[in-house]
Amino acid sequence: MKPQLKPNCPNFSSGPCAKRPGYALSQLNIDALGRSHRSKIGKAQLGEAIQLTEQLLELPEGYRVGIVPGSDTGAMEMVMWSLLGPKPLDIFSWESFGKGWFTDVSKQLKLEQVNHYSSDYGQLPDMNQANPDNDCIFTWNGTTSGVAVPNGDWISSQRSGLTICDATSAVFAMPMPWEKLDVVTYSWQKALGGEGAHGVIILSPRAVARLESHQPSWPMPKVFRLTQGGKLIEGIFKGETINTPSMLCVADYIDALKWVQSLGGVSASISKSQQNLEVIKQFVADNAWISFLAKQPETLSNTSVCLTLDASAEQVKTIIGLLDQEQVAFDIGAYRDAPAGLRIWCGATVEKEDLERFMPWLAWAYKQVCL
Repeated sequence: MKPQLKPNCPNFSSGPCAKRPGYALSQLNIDALGRSHRSKIGKAQLGEAIQLTEQLLELPEGYRVGIVPGSDTGAMEMVMWSLLGPKPLDIFSWESFGKGWFTDVSKQLKLEQVNHYSSDYGQLPDMNQANPDNDCIFTWNGTTSGVAVPNGDWISSQRSGLTICDATSAVFAMPMPWEKLDVVTYSWQKALGGEGAHGVIILSPRAVARLESHQPSWPMPKVFRLTQGGKLIEGIFKGETINTPSMLCVADYIDALKWVQSLGGVSASISKSQQNLEVIKQFVADNAWISFLAKQPETLSNTSVCLTLDASAEQVKTIIGLLDQEQVAFDIGAYRDAPAGLRIWCGATVEKEDLERFMPWLAWAYKQVCL
């Protein structure tokens, strides 16, 4: 029978993701709107966003946080253009974004010493192939495949190369071994449900040392420059952004950070995301017609949960349209380059009750279309 209860919030998109429970524009501190981002109040708000990030993520001493343009993509491009070149590079990819980073380093930067370790959607390459003497690029969580690295045990503590991690759908939702990560990028429109267009870069002291000792052989666009005169541009990590940020987006980010703080910190947001995943795991266990795209349970993402159905691509499309029409689930289609299926965001801004209400609707829609 057709279910009666609907999710209170049917926003299960994997980016931009659902706003936090209880979110309201009227709750944002908009004192900096209409003011220069370089004014005292503007820099104070940007500084607050950076300070809260450092505190909540419990970053090691000496790590720096900067707000940059272009979302996670801009942050990753900035890092690759600024840091790569001195060492051979190991790059791991198992979904579209990781493959995109490989395209950039091989065809745009034209690096010659690149080892590409890749696997198909649903699989994780052997991360133990990483050479500690090389630089390394990888995504912690494959947003378009639902496959995540289970831990950082494969990263050497005695490495001489830099580890560069795209963590946009992992940070604030999965434990991160910060001491093993030299560069981390993310955008707050993922796990925090913030507004898009801005990225965050986190640099270890080793990454800063590379920036200050390495001069890239290619021209550097102004928007990518992290150093000036051979020294780190410290202002970027104190709230003096490279280009003009949206202060409304910054206020929105601060609101999300304070919400995580109110939960009890990042450990609480991680737990909330893991509990959300359990709802879908139980549903998959109870229904033979649906499966996780991730082949190994230990690599299963607890944020961008990707699913395959015993259905044709056209039937999957019809199911997604039916759920959208019933206003019980929006924007849950698989990424365009991924196998046909569903992608359901389970980060902390999604309520467990909404997933519990959505699952019967998914079963109903499948039966309407496929049985």
